[in-house]
Amino acid sequence: MIVLMNAINTFFQIVIYLILGRAILSWFVRNPYGSLYKVYSAIIQVTEPILSPCRMLLARFGMGGTIDFSPILAIIGLTVLNGIIINILRMLMF
Repeated sequence: MIVLMNAINTFFQIVIYLILGRAILSWFVRNPYGSLYKVYSAIIQVTEPILSPCRMLLARFGMGGTIDFSPILAIIGLTVLNGIIINILRMLMF
C-alpha cells in the first residue's frame, strides 16, 4: 500500500511540475520552429485536459482575462485531490 501511495504522490508531483513548466515556458517560447517548441507542445498536450476545465470554471466566475490563473487553480486542485486520495488509502490501511 505504501508503494501505491508513493506512486500516486509521484504522479501528482510530475503533473504539477509539468504545469509549472508550461507556465514558465509560455513566457519564452515564441518560435514554432525551434527545438524548445517541440517540448513545449508536448507539455501542452499533456496538461491541457487539466487546465481547460479550470479555465472554463474561472471564466464562469468572471476571472478569465489577460492573466491565466488556471495553472494556480489546477495546482491547488491537484494538491487537494492528492491529499484526499492519500488519506483514503491511509484509512484503508488501518
